[in-house]
Amino acid sequence: MIFTIAGKELKTLFASPLAWVVLTFTQLILAFGFLKRLDDFMQLQPQLIQVPNPPGITELVVAPLFSTIAVVLLFAVPLLAMRLIAEERRNQTMVFLVSAPLSMTEIALGKFVGLVTFLLLIVGITTLMPLALLLGGRLDFGLLASLIIGVALLAACFAAVALYASCLTAQPLAAAMIAFSLLLGMLLAGETAAEGLRGRGWQVPAALAQVLSPLKNFEPFGKGVIDSYAIACLLLLIATFLILTIRRLDAARLRG
Repeated sequence: MIFTIAGKELKTLFASPLAWVVLTFTQLILAFGFLKRLDDFMQLQPQLIQVPNPPGITELVVAPLFSTIAVVLLFAVPLLAMRLIAEERRNQTMVFLVSAPLSMTEIALGKFVGLVTFLLLIVGITTLMPLALLLGGRLDFGLLASLIIGVALLAACFAAVALYASCLTAQPLAAAMIAFSLLLGMLLAGETAAEGLRGRGWQVPAALAQVLSPLKNFEPFGKGVIDSYAIACLLLLIATFLILTIRRLDAARLRG
């Protein structure tokens, strides 16, 4: 049933004008940034020739592109996820869903998988840009694979947070604002706490504070390092917010 619900959510997203607007603007922003960095790279060629072991096109063009995707998703995911549960509650169709012979886990995971699939489509389309560089150059496929894995995990993390925000209210716009506030708060809290603790020489507490910051955990992937600790942090955040969503839906079912 999880994949049935996911398929329904995916179809709903494809039928939504907002999703297409978000997809269009996302690709326009990313394409502009990609072409700008490519132009800068071409102008740097005379200087790079004189540098021993200079950075390649993957480091100077592709890696910044995926860093931009991470920031763009911070704004796009709350908009895409805001209606997942909030709209069901606003239209009073949630009662039919919770009264169906489905567990809240199946409902939450189904909606989560549907949203993540759409986000992976955005990542997949964006990946075509650096692949086009193969027509005239070479790519570091190890770094590219690391970037794709990192962005996919980051997108799933953002989706889990936004899904939880969507179950807190019956107003989609309010859900989007809550999701963005949560993501921004986690980013700022994690960064501030980690830097403050690290400045005092408290490395272990600083590493624990890093769990809160999804973008901080993405940084190793941008350097071509598939960091097991960063993966664990992102998976922990995903699991935490999915569990919170399931518990919230269970509470709503008990209240009737």
